[in-house]
Amino acid sequence: MAKAADRRGRPRESDVAEETLRLGPLADFIGFHLRLAQEASFQAFARRVRDYKMRPGRFAVLALIGENPGISQTALGRAAGRDKSTLTPALNDLVRRSLVKRRRVASDRRSYALSLTAKGERLLDELTLHARAHDRLLDEIVGLKHKSEFIRTLRRLTMSLV
Repeated sequence: MAKAADRRGRPRESDVAEETLRLGPLADFIGFHLRLAQEASFQAFARRVRDYKMRPGRFAVLALIGENPGISQTALGRAAGRDKSTLTPALNDLVRRSLVKRRRVASDRRSYALSLTAKGERLLDELTLHARAHDRLLDEIVGLKHKSEFIRTLRRLTMSLV
């Protein structure tokens, strides 16, 4: 299939730039490719759940709260790999949407215990079905025989760099 051309029949500048784009040292940087892969996976998941108006990061927050009722915001941030500046707006959104409830911890009035509402539990169940389908696609790409080693490698990266 031919590329689109400008009025004079020449390839558009954006197409030329895309075709001749050199990555330089980025071509061999694991971190660069990890970021591209994460973004591609997040975009694919977001497309799958677009009707729910749920970003992949918020799904992860819901899932972690669902698995750990009463979790503190601090522990949730560590588990999700998010700092307070990104976790707080996500939690505020989930609370506003009546998916998560915050309860002050009696022993520490500065802390909140987080749990899912009934609505949050129902939504998490639905989103988990989509997440499993998305993960099956990733399994096909990575290959089931390589999945365990791939996850071990990603965990080793995470643990070594934290």
